[in-house]
Amino acid sequence: MSASNNIEKVVIIGSGPAGWTAALYAARANLSPLVYPGRAVSKDLVPGGQLMLTTDVENYPGFPEGINGQEMMDLFFKQAMRFDTRVVTNDGVATEVSAGLYSQFQGAHSIDLSKRPFAIKGDDGYDCLAHSVIVSTGAKANWLGLENELRLAQSGGGVSACAVCDGALPVFRDKVLAVVGGGDSAVEEATYLTKFASKVYMIHRRDKLRASKIMADRALENPKLEVLWNKGVVDVLGDESITAVKLKDTVTGEESTVELSGLFLAIGHTPASDFLNGQLELDAKKYIKLADPYRSTTSVEGIFAAGDCVDSVYRQAVTAAGMGCKAAIDAERWLADQGIE
Repeated sequence: MSASNNIEKVVIIGSGPAGWTAALYAARANLSPLVYPGRAVSKDLVPGGQLMLTTDVENYPGFPEGINGQEMMDLFFKQAMRFDTRVVTNDGVATEVSAGLYSQFQGAHSIDLSKRPFAIKGDDGYDCLAHSVIVSTGAKANWLGLENELRLAQSGGGVSACAVCDGALPVFRDKVLAVVGGGDSAVEEATYLTKFASKVYMIHRRDKLRASKIMADRALENPKLEVLWNKGVVDVLGDESITAVKLKDTVTGEESTVELSGLFLAIGHTPASDFLNGQLELDAKKYIKLADPYRSTTSVEGIFAAGDCVDSVYRQAVTAAGMGCKAAIDAERWLADQGIE
């Protein structure tokens, strides 16, 4: 299945808040964007990004009562499709919302940036050429890989990979919570949770935190925070919601159980940048490096990037959406400078 001979003005690779916002702005600028939303390849990597694994979103402006993460992404998608946005599916290109369209989404398998127009190969054989590309492929939270961990994360059962996103929810207030990890991010998230929880455990596989000294000291001095040293999570217990975790001592092998009402993973994120095959400049963590920190330009002219594949600091829906807006505007202006209307 191949695209027509027409060259797309702008192709957006990836969905989620950044991708759909970029599509919305590009469509309203009469660029008729083509989106490769991505396809579901595992339980924790689906089109729509990390919000597809989030039940209650209470920190996105405009939703005073909160909103389900999947519902929010559906609204983003429908708003982009209301204008002249097109999405690549199993059957080719869809121009309007229809039942079951999410399950038919396709992604981009690879992109050739060595010549212009850029050549994009789709996962299911829908290939195209593009004058400009916006990469918004996001970043995948690193999970422990336990079956019940992912099930409870998807069902809103008290497992999350973002304390800043979910920690203030009523379900976690005045409860015993735990954070897995030992780096700066883990300390930051555990410290944040102490504002709401009755007690917070940090579960760390070593006998010393990997966090910077100032961050480690902050954690060790917090009266509501306790570090469980040399412990690894080997099982997450609970049916409708998490009730405890089973731990294994990394030194002695002894197993123990800790009762809690919420588990937060802070063991890093992996940006979805491998498909670029080294053609864009990345930072040490494989996030796409912006040529100008105030814009969305990258090391290749005509390629723009937005969202969590760029952002290793904030990783919030609202910041991703703002970056998607910037990328679409940057692409529109770049195309105009090239005489491509």
